[in-house]
Parts: sequence; structure tokens; C-alpha cells
Amino acid sequence: TYARASRDMSVKLASRALQECGRFSREDVTHVVFASCTGFASPGPDYHIVRELGLKDSVERYSLGFMGCFAAFPALRMAATICEANPKAVVLVMCLEFCSLHLQVSDEPDSIVANSLFADGAACAVVSAREPDPRRAVFRMDGFHSALIPSSESHMAWEIGNQGFNMVLSSYVPDLIGANVLPMIGGVLARRGLTLEEVANWAVHPGGRAILDKVQASLSLNESALDVSREVLRDYGNMSSATVLFVLRHILDQPPADTAGGGGERICSMAFGPGLTVETALFTKLTSP
Repeated sequence: TYARASRDMSVKLASRALQECGRFSREDVTHVVFASCTGFASPGPDYHIVRELGLKDSVERYSLGFMGCFAAFPALRMAATICEANPKAVVLVMCLEFCSLHLQVSDEPDSIVANSLFADGAACAVVSAREPDPRRAVFRMDGFHSALIPSSESHMAWEIGNQGFNMVLSSYVPDLIGANVLPMIGGVLARRGLTLEEVANWAVHPGGRAILDKVQASLSLNESALDVSREVLRDYGNMSSATVLFVLRHILDQPPADTAGGGGERICSMAFGPGLTVETALFTKLTSP
């Protein structure tokens, strides 16, 4: 089921992303980076995107597997590295997850929580060092940071067991994130000469309502700071790696925020996954004059 459905959805989504971008043709694409933790197939979606969209046979393909909810950022970081090395590169980054394939009927608390949170979804980004379409809002990727929360490995895991894929999701995860997020995010911003107050928008992976509540409280964010993350969670659920890209897309579609001194709208984004791993990305939203 995963192989069949992921092939169909990934090809349609890649085609739509290129059409909406409006800046690049299919012949311009040089790389495909595909991330998923809910299934495997070879040849997989990365292959079918190249074949069925008629991309060049020389397109380089990379798959990031089984990383969990934070995989969008390693995928975007890989795309950024490719574009820094080759300014002519155009990279399709896709995160596709079918979490519903792994729902298990159980009275285990981890299973009940997972079944109530997780959903299916896919998101695609076009990454390039070339000049963007000046008529569209875009994100400039300013940097990424990886961190591990100490003594947290047993609280979140995604394993392949004898009866299928098994989720380990402790009720302590929100508390662990809440206790560690301020020094982590504060340090990331400080290294780039920024403060929490200079962040215009927060794109936080909505792993669950309690996680968003803890992040908001720990960072002393205003009541509306995580509205987009809450909206995505309410409307779509937790789609694992694709979810934070949904949040970023919503922010991209919003009217420009008033920013002191101009220069674009600072975005701080973060996602959490097995480990506990915290991935952070800094963006600047650029809009047409």
C-alpha cells in the first residue's frame, strides 16, 4: 500500500510544486531529496518523480529514512549544502508520510496517544541558490542546528517490531522539551546575533497540544505566537516529517509582518523527534517590494 500510494502522491505533488513555484522548469531540477519514516520501496518515490515527470536521467536522488518528525530539516539542510556547492542546482525536497498504515488497536497509552495524533500528509519544497521569482514570497534559509535532549532516549522512539511499526511516546515528552527549549533556542539565536524578541514568526512542529503549550510557556511567547502550528494540528493532525512544512507554508501565505528596519521577516522553526532530537531552522521571509 505504501509503495503504490506514495508513488501516486509524490509524483502529483512534485508536479504541483514546480507549477506553483513558476521559476523553474522540469529540465532545471538537478536533485531530489526524499524523506519518510512510514514505509520503504525501491525503486521508490524519488525514482518515480524523475521518471514520471520526465526529469533528466542525471538527476541525483537521496532518501532520508526513519528519522521521524524532524526529518524535514535534515532534508532542507542537505538541499542547502547542495546549492552552496553548486549555485545552479535546483533541489526538490519532499516529505511524505502515511502514518495511518501503522495504527494498532491496543490499550497501551503510547498506542492510544499515537492513534489520536498521527495522520497522513506530504509536502514539497523547491530549493535553489538562483534568484527567486520577485512576485512571490519566499524563504531564505539562514541556518540549521541539531541538538539532543539529555537522558531522553527512552521517551520517544519509532521501531520496527514483530507486528509492525511501534511508537514509543512517553507522556513526559512535553515536559522534557519544555525544560530544555529555552537554552537551546536562546543559544541558537545568540550565535547569530538575534534575540527572541527579533523573531517575527514561530513555526513549531505541532507534535501535540501539550508540546505547543510547553514551548509557548518556556519561551514566554504571546498567546497568538503558535496559532499557525495549532491550526495545522487541528486541521491535519501530526503528519510526522511533513507537518512543519505545512506550518511554514501557512506562514509564507500570510500577509507580510511589520519588521523594524525592513530586511525581511525572521522565522524560527523547530521540530522534535526520536532521541529526543531537536532540530532548529532559521528563515527569513522575503516578499516583493
